[in-house]
Amino acid sequence: MIVSVRDQKMLLVQSGKPVKSYKISTSKFGVGDSPGTNRTPLGKMTVAGKIGAGQKPGTVFKSRRPTGEIVQPNAPGRDPIVSRILWLRGTQSENRNAFRRYIYIHGTPEMSRLGTPASYGCIRMGMKDVIDLYNRVGVGAEVHVIRGSLGKSVTQRNLVAR
Repeated sequence: MIVSVRDQKMLLVQSGKPVKSYKISTSKFGVGDSPGTNRTPLGKMTVAGKIGAGQKPGTVFKSRRPTGEIVQPNAPGRDPIVSRILWLRGTQSENRNAFRRYIYIHGTPEMSRLGTPASYGCIRMGMKDVIDLYNRVGVGAEVHVIRGSLGKSVTQRNLVAR
């Protein structure tokens, strides 16, 4: 997966070829990995855990456990973690805090805010998009968060955090 902070998009790549693109939201506070900053870390990470298999779209999670509540897209005044969670672990010094900061790729009911920076550090996706991604990737899958644009082609230099 390649996440572009500039484009607010995620590109799912398999064997070097683009498979699917998703509209996402990264942090409204910018990029970084310092605890307490609510920023999205840059660089190479891996999916350390997957949470939520079999839950319905819109299922609310609190402390990584389903609460039993289901919210609808764009529910007013609501911004819980929903549908699925892919918990990220940083693999570089610049993102070493990601796991203990609880940086996830997760669903959001705030569908209207996707495509703009709106999170508190996590990478947000649409409720159904995160389920689609969850079903396509496994634990250990690589996630590269870059400052720059995805551009028209995926190359090795796109995978370097800028």
